[in-house]
Amino acid sequence: MAPNPLRQLAYWLSRREWIMRCAPIVLPTERVLRRISGGRKGVLDVAGLPSIEITVAGRKTGLPRSTSLLYVPHDELFIVVGSNWGRPEHPAWSANLRAVDTASVQHQGERFRVAVREITGIERKQVWDLAVEFWPGYEMEHELSGGRVFRIFELRRLTT
Repeated sequence: MAPNPLRQLAYWLSRREWIMRCAPIVLPTERVLRRISGGRKGVLDVAGLPSIEITVAGRKTGLPRSTSLLYVPHDELFIVVGSNWGRPEHPAWSANLRAVDTASVQHQGERFRVAVREITGIERKQVWDLAVEFWPGYEMEHELSGGRVFRIFELRRLTT
């Protein structure tokens, strides 16, 4: 199968500050694509990028909250970074992940449980470097956020 030409465009766009202002367009489009594809495809998938949809109970309401995210593949792990499009505040999903030990993930049409672990300390620097190597736009988003320390999580598939 030929590589998706949109992937290189996505990498180029990830380093353009103005693209961060497109969140109000991209996020609803993502929800529509996920809905009509039965959760199998979203904007990132169309662009040839790895994505997952995480569902976790809201820490205040207990209601399930779903969000689609770019992930950094690392061995059998899913690494997710709370960049929040370069905004100064942490994304709500990251606070919800902090409050749980497990979550549900939909990946390539398959739904499964994952163990959630926030990456901190010395290990965080190594994982941050890995994330930036995979998605250079994280550095620009970090600058746009005012230097906020992004929350980084490792999601490990649970065997049943």
